[in-house]
Amino acid sequence: MPEYAHPEVLVDTEWVAQHHADAKVRVAEVDYDPAANYELGHVPGAVLFDWRKDINDPLARDLLSPEALNALFGRAGIHAETTLVLYGDFNNWFAAFAFWVFKYYGVHDVRLMNGGRKKWIAEDRAMTKEVPSPPAGKFHAHPADPALRSYFEEVRRALPDVAAKKLVLVDVRGPKEFSGEITAPPEYPNEHAQRGGHIPGAVNIPWAQAVSEDGTFKSAADLAQLYAGKGVTASTPVITYCRIGERSSHTWFVLKYLLGYPDVKNYDGSWTEWGNQIRSPIEKP
Repeated sequence: MPEYAHPEVLVDTEWVAQHHADAKVRVAEVDYDPAANYELGHVPGAVLFDWRKDINDPLARDLLSPEALNALFGRAGIHAETTLVLYGDFNNWFAAFAFWVFKYYGVHDVRLMNGGRKKWIAEDRAMTKEVPSPPAGKFHAHPADPALRSYFEEVRRALPDVAAKKLVLVDVRGPKEFSGEITAPPEYPNEHAQRGGHIPGAVNIPWAQAVSEDGTFKSAADLAQLYAGKGVTASTPVITYCRIGERSSHTWFVLKYLLGYPDVKNYDGSWTEWGNQIRSPIEKP
């Protein structure tokens, strides 16, 4: 995949089929609903990362702590030198979120399986219900990297820069969410915000426009054309957001690693925070 800025972070299904049993490789399926995915069958040798229980704090609306990450990797048999390959459902939404979190904590060699669970199944590759029990790993998370994450107040303070086109806000939700016609995606119709609309000045580039029918990422040339057409280029800082940060981490991955944009942050508070926050400004047609 030499066309991408950082092709090493993306592997295809054939690579996973050949290397999933390697001693220095750990494959992990990241699911929002493991009962509907991992438990029905998964890549042989793949461990489960439950998005809600493993990648998020159990009480606070926040990411897992560094200590929780160390414990998670310990259970999964992951060391500092392990090549960690992530894949999941919904075209790798939640796998991309985990990738972003792990990079936030300085995980060096983490990759996505292009096409995710959907492509693996479409190719009729081997599946198993066997849950692996790898030997314990030892990992120490790095300090969180503030260059990868945005918070509510930072985004609010940045609105003048957005208006002046010194910073680009990319809303990766569907057009009906962006317009405020609906307040949750069709996949999760009961998870609403109090108000619909979008952050003032944001451009709407739905995450799905970055992938092909089989769930794999489009070429670098097609991706560059897609984002440049909406004023999203490498020369301007970018903040991505969606509803809870998982779809926006998918776009963050595209901009940061496939296109090589130097300054891209993910606002994981996203619309569930912005649309519920008292006196937060919104735009709505």
